[in-house]
Amino acid sequence: MPRRKLALIVEYDGTRYSGFQFQLGAPTIQGDIERALAKLTGERVRVVGAGRTDAGVHAKGQVVSFSSFSTLPPRTLTKALNFYLRPDIAVKVANEVGSDFDARRDALSREYRYRILNSPTPSPLEQRFAYFVPAALDIDAMNEACQCLVGCHDFASFTGPTSRRTVREVYKAEVSREEELVFFDMVANAFLNKQVRCTVGSMIRVGLVRLTVEGFQEVMRAKRPGLAAPVAPPQGLYLMKVNYPENKFSEGQSNGNI
Repeated sequence: MPRRKLALIVEYDGTRYSGFQFQLGAPTIQGDIERALAKLTGERVRVVGAGRTDAGVHAKGQVVSFSSFSTLPPRTLTKALNFYLRPDIAVKVANEVGSDFDARRDALSREYRYRILNSPTPSPLEQRFAYFVPAALDIDAMNEACQCLVGCHDFASFTGPTSRRTVREVYKAEVSREEELVFFDMVANAFLNKQVRCTVGSMIRVGLVRLTVEGFQEVMRAKRPGLAAPVAPPQGLYLMKVNYPENKFSEGQSNGNI
């Protein structure tokens, strides 16, 4: 019986996890998904994730791919995996994909959102899911600073020291407000380690009038690792969606999803 390739859209609360990627002796999203697959299929399955979210970071639309001999229809597989997974991880969609599909390499772009509770008082209900900033934020100034992020640029200032190439293409960067919640949304072809959180840390300084828009632009132009600071805490960050060519993977595709 040949193996088949499957892709899952996964949602999780990353609070108790040491990130997505498997780490020996530490709880991870990848580790829990692989354990659930082993219980369900009897196979040792290695999954590939579209984004290696850090410790404490959440996801609404993480995509993982894996190969399996299982013949379970995708909808049955979804229900069965959710039975074995902890309540803070859920498979939302499962689909069969082409044998050459890779959740990470085939991604065209990734969409991240950072949530800020901008209120005079904290919220116990939001403390695991948003960063509390009590002083009023200047949304217009933050959006002005966002303009320099869009396009193909060297984002070395928004990550730590690295030997990897630091040029990325950003398709969208904007700040919006809904009552007491402020959202920073960023879409790019790929992201550097802690890039969004470093960006948000500096963006909040702009919103608090502790850093000018020109100063933010200078941070970016400097291309100096670690210059963007502080790094915003992980609980406000969500991997919202991963985009693929339609012929590779789409949430609505159906391959025996019954």
